[in-house]
Amino acid sequence: VRLVESGGGLVQPGGSLRLSCATSGFTFSSYVMSWYRQAPGKERELVARIARAGSSPDYADSMKGRFTISRENAKNTVYLQMNSLNPEDTAVYYCNARATIAWTKNDYWGRGTQVTVAS
Repeated sequence: VRLVESGGGLVQPGGSLRLSCATSGFTFSSYVMSWYRQAPGKERELVARIARAGSSPDYADSMKGRFTISRENAKNTVYLQMNSLNPEDTAVYYCNARATIAWTKNDYWGRGTQVTVAS
């Protein structure tokens, strides 16, 4: 199982980034996909989540209207479009795949990609 995030980097306040998470080794379309983030000294928090068919995206309050999660099941990839970034968005962003299959909870994580918002 592999989840590989990309697209992070340094961006100025007000800028945008698009993160990607390419996956392999599991049936992507059967999993709820999420993005989490963890800032220095803080706990990991949910950023956004999207259902298996790509419907019903769910966002943390502070991301609503700025971030958009999407997925391409044909490419086994989930995305996070981030707009109007501010320094409080600086964190390592992690991709997560979660599903209960045959009564077994499967929970996979990527290694993360650093996003730094600074002038």
